[in-house]
Amino acid sequence: MSDTSTGKVVVNRVMSLDGFIAGPGHTMDWIFEHMTSATFPEVMAATGAMLIGRGTYEVGKRMSAENTGYDGGAQFVLTHRPPDEPDPEVTFLTCDIEEAVARAHRAAGDKNLEILGADVAAQCLQRGLVDEILVYVLPVLLGDGVRFAPPGLHRIDLEPLGNVQSGGVTILRFRVRT
Repeated sequence: MSDTSTGKVVVNRVMSLDGFIAGPGHTMDWIFEHMTSATFPEVMAATGAMLIGRGTYEVGKRMSAENTGYDGGAQFVLTHRPPDEPDPEVTFLTCDIEEAVARAHRAAGDKNLEILGADVAAQCLQRGLVDEILVYVLPVLLGDGVRFAPPGLHRIDLEPLGNVQSGGVTILRFRVRT
């Protein structure tokens, strides 16, 4: 990626043990039963910007009253249809995925760009735009919901970089092999 940012592009995922990143109806409240922004403060400290899919943005907006305190820097939302009412804390992008990643990555500066949202993350992975994947595995089985990777994602080889545990949450870190 031709970019002046020195941070990494990191897909950041919270996942149930059975492989879901959101429950039925895109529910994510189960996450906050197990972790908060303080569970792994080094991740938040290393994040300079976030690129989020529209669906994840909408879920987060509904949940914001319940759980605040995650400051991942500048927020960019990739969407085909920006909302009628702008959100002053968010930049809505309607460009292609490569341009969206480049813009958000520049905004992150020397810190990491965090990718959130199943579809946006899959697009980034398919185009080779991701440096690392962080997976927070929570001690819960959801049985149904939004899978970690959508159908049709081609094989992507990963190199394990490490794991850390905090209470019942385990964070796994992988480098995406190119």
